[in-house]
Amino acid sequence: MAQRGGLVGIDVSKGKVDVAIRSAAAAATFTDSPEGRRELLKWLTQHGVRKAVMEATGGYEQKWAKLLGKAGMEVAIVDPKRVRHFAKSAGRLAKNDPIDAQMIAWFGEVFDDLTGKPLDDERQELEQLVTARLGAVRLKEQIESWGEHEQPKVVQKTHQALLKAVVAELGKLEVAIAAKIEKVDRFAERAEIIQSVPGLADVAATGLIAFLPELGRVDRQAASALVGAAPFDDDSGERRGERHIKGGRKKLRKLLYMPIVGAATQHNPVLKAYYQRLLARGKKAKVAFMACMRKLISILNAMLARGEKWDPTKHAIA
Repeated sequence: MAQRGGLVGIDVSKGKVDVAIRSAAAAATFTDSPEGRRELLKWLTQHGVRKAVMEATGGYEQKWAKLLGKAGMEVAIVDPKRVRHFAKSAGRLAKNDPIDAQMIAWFGEVFDDLTGKPLDDERQELEQLVTARLGAVRLKEQIESWGEHEQPKVVQKTHQALLKAVVAELGKLEVAIAAKIEKVDRFAERAEIIQSVPGLADVAATGLIAFLPELGRVDRQAASALVGAAPFDDDSGERRGERHIKGGRKKLRKLLYMPIVGAATQHNPVLKAYYQRLLARGKKAKVAFMACMRKLISILNAMLARGEKWDPTKHAIA
C-alpha cells in the first residue's frame, strides 16, 4: 500500500537528483538518465506525492519540473537563498545533497502556499530568448566600454569586429522574440495591453510576459513581491529603520528600471505626476522610481486581469 507522502523536496544537481519526503521518512537518489527519470516517477507514485518543491539551479531544474508537471504533479521552484536562510534559522548548518533535499521538503511544508511559475513550454522558450537578449546587451555594453581608452589599432579592430558580431546576434534575438510574441496569441494579447501604457515598449512587455506569467492572476501585493518592488519593514522597539526591497525577480526588476525612469520623468503623465509628488515629499529619486514601479505593476496586474488597455481616467494614482 502506498504511503501518502504528499510533498517531496528535490535537490537538483548536474547529474542526479536527491529527493526526500519527511512525512514518510523516505529519501533516495536518482540519476539524470532515462532510467533514472522513470525510477523517480515510479518512486514518487509509490509514495503518493502530489507536490514537488525544488530550488532554482541555473536551469538544471527545468527538465525535472517539466517531467513532474507532465506527470500531473504541482511543482514549485523556489529561491535557494530562502531555503538556506530557513535552514540557518532552524540551526541546520550541515550541507550536502541529501540534507538539502530534506531542508527543501521541510521548507515546502512550512510554507505550504508556495506556487511556482506556471509550467508552459512556450513561455519558457520566450524566457530563454529574453534572457539571452539581456546577456547580449550586457556583452555589447562591455565591449563598448573597452573603447573608452586608447588602444593599439589591432586591439581596436578586434573590439570593432566583436561588437559588430554581437550587434548582429542581438538583432537576431530581437527578431526571434518579436516572432514568438506574434505567433502565440495569448502573448500578443498581453503585449498589446502592456504596450498601451505610455512609456512601456516591446522590451518591457516581453520581459513582463517572460518573467512574470502570474501578472493578472494574483493580487497586487503578491505581484509587487514577485518583482521584488515591495518594501519590507526594518523596525525594532522604538527604532524605525529604512524600508528596503528584498528578493523577487532581479532580472525583471533590472529590465524594468530604465523604462520606469523614462515613464516617470517623460512619457507617462499619470506616473510623472506621482513621481513629482514623491519628490516633493522628500523621497530620494531611486526610492521614488521603485514606488512608481510598484504602482505600475499594481495597475498592470488589474489591466491584465480585466483584459483592459490603459485608461488614464481609471488609472490615476492618488
